[in-house]
Amino acid sequence: MIGRNGSGKTTLFRTMLGLLPPVTGEIQRKPGVQIGYVRQRLAFDDIYPVTAHEVVEMGAMRKAWSFLPWGQDSKSVRAALEEVGAAHLERREFRTLSEGQKQRVLLARMIVGRPNLALLDEPTAAMDAVAEHEAMSLLDQIRRHHNMAMIVVSHHLPVAKKWAERVLFVDSESRLVLLGTPDEVFGHEGFKARYAAAVEEGLV
Repeated sequence: MIGRNGSGKTTLFRTMLGLLPPVTGEIQRKPGVQIGYVRQRLAFDDIYPVTAHEVVEMGAMRKAWSFLPWGQDSKSVRAALEEVGAAHLERREFRTLSEGQKQRVLLARMIVGRPNLALLDEPTAAMDAVAEHEAMSLLDQIRRHHNMAMIVVSHHLPVAKKWAERVLFVDSESRLVLLGTPDEVFGHEGFKARYAAAVEEGLV
């Protein structure tokens, strides 16, 4: 999912999760759909001295959408950390980790809840190019291994072009919504009008 700041991407995620009421209409969720959510930043990031293990052990903000109930056995937590290459960070304080390491821990927290739909809000924000590539490669591995659908919000257009199977472009100013392959969306005149500089520089 791509779009300029203020287009409502995070608001859409929060509405899908039931954290915000729809402005109109309703959100319908099919039986059996378990949603995992990795938001942009965590409130306890620089405040509480929680370990990576404890972050994975935590559930979501609301019981109805929790990834992991309190008391989950340590074996499952360790297995999730191992899957994302973060087992060695288990006893480290979350706030001391690099952005890439934090993202791996948050992905482990998502995995341990066994969702079949994952919502990730700018998972590569604040990462350098190398860490971003590693994170997207890891997401693709997780998606394939767990047969999981993923909706990823990103402001980095080359990431969307390289990794996305489908692109959802939302723009509040023009009230335009586009859904299609990366080539279809990036080739649309409405998209080009909003990202003229990126198109001219050959980023998409």
